[in-house]
Amino acid sequence: MGRLPVVSGKDICNALHKIGYFIDHQTGSHIILRMKNPPYRRLTVPNRKEIAKGTLRAVIRQAGLTIEEFVNLIK
Repeated sequence: MGRLPVVSGKDICNALHKIGYFIDHQTGSHIILRMKNPPYRRLTVPNRKEIAKGTLRAVIRQAGLTIEEFVNLIK
């Protein structure tokens, strides 16, 4: 298992956009992403400068990615 990078909410949105997620809407400080193709997964990403490690790990898992795949997306 790789190390988790320090990323912001916008960094996560940009990385997930590369695999088919788009910003559906924003409620307060949370960005709601939806997948364009089936399965139409919905993810909630906090819009903060630094995302907590546990939150980042949960978002990566819900997106169906491994940590290594996610790290490659943010590069």
